[in-house]
Amino acid sequence: MAKAWAKAFYNSSAWQQTRIAYMVSRHGLCERCGRPGLIVHHRKALRPQDMGNPKRTLGWDNLEVLCHRCHDLEHMAKHPAARCRFDEDGNVLPPLPKKR
Repeated sequence: MAKAWAKAFYNSSAWQQTRIAYMVSRHGLCERCGRPGLIVHHRKALRPQDMGNPKRTLGWDNLEVLCHRCHDLEHMAKHPAARCRFDEDGNVLPPLPKKR
């Protein structure tokens, strides 16, 4: 789910056209595992100050096609304290016990 400050960007025709063109260029396959890709992911996460920087928002060097599994694993690696996690097949696993 896009953050409030990014919704206008993700609804823009510039993003929609870039997303489709990039997906087609990668034959719709996840760049990590080769499964069907569904998400065009920003390698470097977007920040509010990036909205005026087309190299960061629309540049193909910052994009990657990912399947849901690889996208979830990417975000779990960045946010290990998240409430859910996934196995290598994309199945939801119970949360890790909280450290005391």
